[in-house]
Amino acid sequence: MSAFRTIWTTEDRFVEVIDQRSLPHEWVVVKLLTYKDAEVAIKDMTVRGAPLIGATAAYGIYLAVREMVEQELDGSFLDLAFTDLRASRPTAVNLFWALDKMRAALDNATDFLQTAWEAAGAIVEEDVETCRMIGVHGLPILEAISARKNGETINILTHCNAGMLGCIEWGTITSPIYQAVQKGLKVHVWVDETRPRNQGANLTCYELTRHNVNHTLIVDNTGGHLMQHGMVDMVIVGTDRTTRQGDVANKIGTYLKALAANDNNIPFYVALPSTTLDWTINDGLKEIPIEERNQDEVKYVIGKSKTTGKLDEVLICPETTKASNYGFDVTPARLVTGLITERGVCEASEAGLLGLFPEKY
Repeated sequence: MSAFRTIWTTEDRFVEVIDQRSLPHEWVVVKLLTYKDAEVAIKDMTVRGAPLIGATAAYGIYLAVREMVEQELDGSFLDLAFTDLRASRPTAVNLFWALDKMRAALDNATDFLQTAWEAAGAIVEEDVETCRMIGVHGLPILEAISARKNGETINILTHCNAGMLGCIEWGTITSPIYQAVQKGLKVHVWVDETRPRNQGANLTCYELTRHNVNHTLIVDNTGGHLMQHGMVDMVIVGTDRTTRQGDVANKIGTYLKALAANDNNIPFYVALPSTTLDWTINDGLKEIPIEERNQDEVKYVIGKSKTTGKLDEVLICPETTKASNYGFDVTPARLVTGLITERGVCEASEAGLLGLFPEKY
């Protein structure tokens, strides 16, 4: 589907990623040589998005095994790598799923290095196919809206970036969009800028531009106005963790979009790979840990200077002002029209999810 991926391996079997902090203005590639490099890339959001975080952590374990073998270190070094990587981001459950999968593969290994290499690669390829299938199951929703509108443009509102830049290819929310455009449907995307960090403005707009998808950037507070005036046909967002009851943790501000959609009878869908389902918890408000990040992400905005043409950080408030920076909020299942997974679409409930994933009974 795409001319590039978000994470790839080199001829010397190291790992490279796009530094997403530099997009859309600069294309910067970062080479990961150690597991600490992978840990830092996750922590400072060089990479972001639940599936990509998981893939980076998986390759982080491969790099740790490589370090262990090449430097003749004992198993405690690998244990430390698992501990450090698990602590790199608290909310995205894909991180823990990927690390558990790597641990299981290594527990049964004879050739640790080759096993780690193959297991990390398999996690990447699995995400590509998973996201493609999310598009396959989400496409009929867009086709139904198009048919209802007699082929007129489908207006979709998004929040944050759950496109291919948050995954490997296809993305979650963008997979149905890309497949709809490939089929010739008319699609227009309202892109929330998504403060802080502006992942919508920086990343979603970047990849929609690359894929020639019609879109318009809006400030976060505009979404409700658009819905009130019939300018939004559906909302589709991603998720970093979803409970077995269907509560959804996503980028801060998602809950407000769900409330506005509910008030205006607009369908609110969540596109997710099953790797972001946390079957161990029920109540999202009480049990999902919400990451609190550095206040500078709120106080400063990074952009390209109109005068120098260089990237710079700009302070937007008094220097002594304190800022709060919650990374995520939880949208209750009652506000979610449906969950779009690689196995199909279901209602946001335990019964709905178990209908698609009966092995989780």
